[in-house]
Amino acid sequence: MTTSFRDKTPTNPSSASVGTVQEVLSYFSNLDHHPFTRVSESGAPTMETVAIFDSPGKGRGLKATKEFWAGDVIFSEASIAAVVFDSLAERICHSCFRRQEKLQRCGQCKFAHYCDRTCQRAGWAEHKLECSAIKAYGKVPNENIRLVARIMWRLDKEGSTVSDMQLTTLDELEDHIADMPEDDLKELKVDIHNFLDYWPHNSKQHTIDDISHIFGVINCNGFSVSDQRGLQAVGVGLFPNLCLVNHDCWPNCTVILNHGKIELRALGKIAEGEELTVAYVDFLNLSEERQRLLKTQYFFDCTCEHCKNRIKDDIKIGGREEDGVKPSEEQVKEATDYCFQMLEKMEKARLNGDYHEVVKICRECIEKTEPVLADTHIYLLRMWSTMSEVQAYLQYFDDAADYARKMVEGYMKLYHPNNAALGMAAMRAGVTHWQAGQIEVGHGMICKAYAILMITHGPIHPITKDLDAMRIQTEMELRMFKQNEYVYHSMREAALKNKPMTMMHEPKSVEEGIKNLFHRRK
Repeated sequence: MTTSFRDKTPTNPSSASVGTVQEVLSYFSNLDHHPFTRVSESGAPTMETVAIFDSPGKGRGLKATKEFWAGDVIFSEASIAAVVFDSLAERICHSCFRRQEKLQRCGQCKFAHYCDRTCQRAGWAEHKLECSAIKAYGKVPNENIRLVARIMWRLDKEGSTVSDMQLTTLDELEDHIADMPEDDLKELKVDIHNFLDYWPHNSKQHTIDDISHIFGVINCNGFSVSDQRGLQAVGVGLFPNLCLVNHDCWPNCTVILNHGKIELRALGKIAEGEELTVAYVDFLNLSEERQRLLKTQYFFDCTCEHCKNRIKDDIKIGGREEDGVKPSEEQVKEATDYCFQMLEKMEKARLNGDYHEVVKICRECIEKTEPVLADTHIYLLRMWSTMSEVQAYLQYFDDAADYARKMVEGYMKLYHPNNAALGMAAMRAGVTHWQAGQIEVGHGMICKAYAILMITHGPIHPITKDLDAMRIQTEMELRMFKQNEYVYHSMREAALKNKPMTMMHEPKSVEEGIKNLFHRRK
């Protein structure tokens, strides 16, 4: 049985909020290894680098057929089909998935939106049948139905294998329909009913079993597609080879979307014959919660070392130790319960857009629990993350920088050193320190972020390019600061007066790295 892979937005959170980063820059100089993509002699990664095998206790999986190093691209893959989320249909180009201020609407179905004529022509092959189906149906079906239809149109045209690089057919992937709870089965039946109404009579007709299978496959194998900067999930697609990569809570690979294709990238040295794994859920969750999420969303029991031995669970929910003295278990439990309650209050205030109330709740909670809880406590980390984001939005940059630093220091004790969530958090912290005028710490954070993202995202990803630009300015500013601190601050103050600081983006979500603390079934 192939382990399922649903909503696999890498734990990078490519969608992690980093604020307005365009004005800042980063430095990268000393890597212990070469981080750039290794490719075949033809100049592109090939599927000769992996092989399907029977993974003990997991079913089919992928293993490396050669040695890899941190930052290597093991393989890249285009989707069989992808669609924009329903909620973003008018704000995202349906061809290149870029976010644009003004988009041109399809003149026939009035639904699809494009950057320009070039994108519309590029997307026409996929949209042509969809366009006429929407017109005939009289309304736009949901994203699941649209994705299933696009997949089936492509399979009808090109057969079960649409690429020489494809290692598995969709028929061979698990749909887990038999494992679905009753409520999910009801939703599936509604989608199938609406799909049959939407599917054109002049298209090839399929059995209910075939249609159900594709719905089941995308339910547990759909991968989120991000915008051009990799900061927000804007759609969903299906990548068959990626579906073969099994889960591990402490994986040796990560997945990112780069210029329209997913890339499976090595996080460290991988030996020939070693299984390739990625994390389906965030490691910041406790072992019990990760296992619950994996069973609920992906229908398997995780038996990895970190789950079996509950590695780092003790410091994720533990107490602060000072001079060899620890608080009692009762004190830690009381502070943990209080922090949990305040997180729920904070989330309500955040959803209401009452950011001053968010700050009040967070500050009250932090003052009460910080002396008791460890600096790696996952609830305290969430409070620091939220405070940093909201205070940056409100332009209290010194306060925001202090909490961002604490957040990154906590993450460094929990995450794999090359985890993308750590890299994104360091990037956000670096920007915040720069905005606060703390150029030395800001430069160091941006260096750290750049080193991590060179491995997890690679040198040509838009986020890495932003950081590469950031290093130039922060290095220049740091040199000026060391030469004459007074002149540096005077010039900085004058520059900010002439060009006021751009308002930070409104916080729309808490740090992605801990997004699964309060899981909501989709």
